[in-house]
Amino acid sequence: MIMHPAVIANIIAALTVSLMVVYSAYYGMQIYRHWNIESGSELQLTLERRTYLVSTLLSYTFGLQLISLFLYVFTADTLYPLFVGAMCAAGALSVNAFGYPTLILKVGNFLLAGLWLILNHADNQAYDYPLIRKKYLLLAVIAPFIVAETILELAYFLKLDANVITSCCGSLFSSERVEGLGSEIAALPALPTLWAFYISIAAALLSGIYFYLRGKGGYVYSALAVVAFFVSIVAIISCISLYIYELPTHHCPFCIIMEEYNYIGYLLYILLFSAVVAGAGVAVLVPFRGIASLRSAIPSLLRRLALTSIVSYTAFASVVTYRIAISNLIM
Repeated sequence: MIMHPAVIANIIAALTVSLMVVYSAYYGMQIYRHWNIESGSELQLTLERRTYLVSTLLSYTFGLQLISLFLYVFTADTLYPLFVGAMCAAGALSVNAFGYPTLILKVGNFLLAGLWLILNHADNQAYDYPLIRKKYLLLAVIAPFIVAETILELAYFLKLDANVITSCCGSLFSSERVEGLGSEIAALPALPTLWAFYISIAAALLSGIYFYLRGKGGYVYSALAVVAFFVSIVAIISCISLYIYELPTHHCPFCIIMEEYNYIGYLLYILLFSAVVAGAGVAVLVPFRGIASLRSAIPSLLRRLALTSIVSYTAFASVVTYRIAISNLIM
């Protein structure tokens, strides 16, 4: 293990999140099984007090989970000079077999945690907590993934070895030698992928505006928002990164978070993840518009989620377009 303040911070954050989620899931399942808002029993009163504690605890815990994704990438980027062959976070994450699986789980758990926070916020708007069983069932689904992420993250940091010669991003995301998913994406033709990116963003925005104005087509918008997210990730590797680096062969999705490029990657990824969580959150809440105690709250929440997603995708596409416009690279 490499003793570094950022590594220690990651380990503490991972263990804290995992322990709090397991603790909350345990009591959450008790609430799920025994909750009866119409009962005045001592058990129900105990569950009501406990759900305040669990919901508050999870709000902060899942907030930390969202931050931990960027902390993990930041740490990998900080550590890369310690490994021979690494030039950015891409190389640091490939030092052992646990780096990239941890990253994938963190991305998935970011989305799940964001959706749980949206569901929990909606539930708290009603006096009778009509979504309480649904949010604790979702918590029970999320908990194993959080624990798995923690195990993989601990394995990654504990098995870091400065004597290991790792791969650089140039080989991991090479368009010339297709070996691995990163290289396959990098090998996609740049201009068609760029067109696909703008089409997916435009489709998501038009659908989102329609939903915001009419309140219809929520599921369609959420689906298009998720599609735009994945297309955007592919486009960053295949073509957007080329304009940022002004190099026709540099496809790394991690170097853009470095100081040399004004940390623009953090801005792009924050906007992108905000857009997809808010967009997917629309589909999570749409089924509950008919609940009496939420009838006044859900439409407002849906509009705010749609607006957040629309603004985030618009800002993301604007930053990308600006960087392409000022780039010296001509494709």
